[in-house]
Amino acid sequence: MFLKDFYMIFIGVLILIIGILLSMAFLTLLERKVLGYIQIRKGPNKMGLMGLLQPFSDAIKLISKEQVYLNYSNYFCYYFSPIMSFNMSMFIWMMIPYYFNMISFNLGVLFFFCVISMGVYTVMISGWASNSNYALLGGLRAVAQTISYEVSLILIFMSSLLMIMDFNFVMFFFYQSEIWLILLMIPLALCWLSSMMAETNRTPFDFAEGESELVSGFNVEYSSGGFVLIFLAEYLMILLMSLMFIMVYLGGYDMSLMFYLKLSLISFLFIWIRGTLPRYRYDKLMYLAWMGYLPIALNFLLLFMGVKIYFK
Repeated sequence: MFLKDFYMIFIGVLILIIGILLSMAFLTLLERKVLGYIQIRKGPNKMGLMGLLQPFSDAIKLISKEQVYLNYSNYFCYYFSPIMSFNMSMFIWMMIPYYFNMISFNLGVLFFFCVISMGVYTVMISGWASNSNYALLGGLRAVAQTISYEVSLILIFMSSLLMIMDFNFVMFFFYQSEIWLILLMIPLALCWLSSMMAETNRTPFDFAEGESELVSGFNVEYSSGGFVLIFLAEYLMILLMSLMFIMVYLGGYDMSLMFYLKLSLISFLFIWIRGTLPRYRYDKLMYLAWMGYLPIALNFLLLFMGVKIYFK
């Protein structure tokens, strides 16, 4: 019996990995299509029906490209940091409260914050090990930005945790059966949304890979497989952050069509903002985190603490 359970968990994990990678591939297609229409041009439309096979041809092209070997890089760190980055982006999907054959645990929230904190190291090592000035600057920017916005993410999240008083993500679904948390804490939800974009290095906060200043930031020296893994890790984090927003503020995780529509909407919002807003100034980004979101999150934390004590 134990062996059968093990096989079922293994098959479940395999389906999860395939599903995540396929959804990530089509997210890139959606992004290129939406950005194309925002800029009044066609996106990918040649490969297959309406360009549906474009992500697969991109993947084959990238993987089959020549791998660059840098003479002055720290070889071991340079090649292993993208692999670790991708592994952590995949690893973090375990904490989602699936209802079948999957690993479920009560400290999912702590696990989530531990893993995204580890992501900082892979970016820093990628930039440093390349032994390039542009890559190092991009890595330093990314580290400062990610650490700053992790603080705001955790403090914003603490208000939601106070409401459910549990570290298990399943509880968000039960708590929001009557009313979504976004209706109780709209300002915090909007702060969380922009903090998610800063955490995943997305426009208008894409300073780590500011093309106009740093060529491509910390991944400038990567090609072929290394670049693919960094690219995959970034888009997996976009999907995960969209999922987190739905779990915390838009009704929790439930296996319904509405849930997947909400996930598509939040992912679309990431792309829409990229096509609309110009890049922020770096000092304003830091000012927003420490002088804007930090006081707001702390004040709301005190408010919800009072609400929780009053209605206990």
